[in-house]
Amino acid sequence: MNPTGLPFDDIRALFKLMPGPAEPCVSDVRARDARLTKPPGALGRLEDIVEFLAAWQGKSRPTLERPQVVVFAANHGVVAQGVSPYPQAVTRAMMENFTAGGAAINQICATFGLGLKVFDLALDIPTGDITQTAALDEKAAAATFAFGMEAIAGADMLCLGEMGIGNTTIAAAIYQSLYGGKAADWAGRGTGVDDAGLSRKIDAVERAVDLHREHLGDPLEVMRRLGGREICAIAGAIMAARLERVPVMLDGYVVTSAAAILHAIEPHALDHCLAAHVSAEGAHADVLKRFGKKPLLDLGMRLGEGSGAALAMGVVKAALACHTEMATFESAGVPDKDSLH
Repeated sequence: MNPTGLPFDDIRALFKLMPGPAEPCVSDVRARDARLTKPPGALGRLEDIVEFLAAWQGKSRPTLERPQVVVFAANHGVVAQGVSPYPQAVTRAMMENFTAGGAAINQICATFGLGLKVFDLALDIPTGDITQTAALDEKAAAATFAFGMEAIAGADMLCLGEMGIGNTTIAAAIYQSLYGGKAADWAGRGTGVDDAGLSRKIDAVERAVDLHREHLGDPLEVMRRLGGREICAIAGAIMAARLERVPVMLDGYVVTSAAAILHAIEPHALDHCLAAHVSAEGAHADVLKRFGKKPLLDLGMRLGEGSGAALAMGVVKAALACHTEMATFESAGVPDKDSLH
């Protein structure tokens, strides 16, 4: 029961409900791994990935029967400041491309057998221009967070992605508000702005953070004032996944900014998340270090739409297949290291 009735207090209460890792399941995975027909540790991080799945699914034999990519799409008022070379209409066009199966994310999902859901978060109603006003009010931000929580239904691993012209500007503003420094430390070229566009982007981030500065001590205020609907929904999806014991694969620069909101409230809030890749946006590597997460891939990608997260799932699926399908020394009739003494 929320005694204040304030929407954000409902979100704050969820942090107290987050389960920890299922250590007995991890022990079971390690016991099986010790019997597999390979030297101990020979698969490196693939072995760690299976332990991670066991810890956060709460299963001694983890599964990837319903891996799901979820992409949240939104538009941003800050685009009026000339921060992107593309108009907001591109967000809608890309949504149609996803539906038609023509985007990169469609091809990666098909390759690795991943489900794909794409959500239109009121594309025809851009958020407030953060250089002039808050992106969202508290009620709208909390409702979108709750929508994100509902979007994960049925998944046994969740890959998070986004689509939204202008949202690397939003992400940069979130990072500066949480971690300090200058706007230029966090704002990159995003979808490919030229030098003049980058200057406008840096200026927009500076003005936005200055405008809202007195409210930015609360990460949820950062989310609603500087974020967007996809940021709120991604944060909600990460939280719901934790509560339902669904491991999460984070995509790139923008998705990670939503995760940063939760991490700023509770540093262990992302323990059930893997970092898929390090983005070509330079600041992304800095944030992952703050999270203590080593990305699985480093391919110079900066597309968004969950593409890096989906691609990294190929590694995760291979890791689990090795653990589940590889023969043990006993079943293969191969002498193990102990029998050789």
